Amino acid sequence: MKPVIHNTPSDQWIELGGGTRRRIRSYDGQIMMVEVNFDAGAVGADHAHPHTQATYCLSGAFRFHIEGEEYILHPGDTLVFESGKVHGCTALCAGSLLDVFTPVREDFLK
Repeated sequence: MKPVIHNTPSDQWIELGGGTRRRIRSYDGQIMMVEVNFDAGAVGADHAHPHTQATYCLSGAFRFHIEGEEYILHPGDTLVFESGKVHGCTALCAGSLLDVFTPVREDFLK
């Protein structure tokens, strides 16, 4: 399979409100990478989805909770969790995450 290279211009952020924004970095039919940027104190509200998710902390610090368990992420830390798990996070300071989903988040492409 030929590699998929997708260079997203820096002005392609989608504002999500509450001090959060995202941009799709790359995807194919199986996997998607999404960069999410948070202002200090911004909250990624509790939610669940039918995708397996891996999250890599690029910068900042985040308090994650997954199904009632709490995790603190710093740059270089990762989390991987199964589909359907209720999760959310709070930015302890300004920072960015790289979220990887499988399958692709079709809802992000609309």
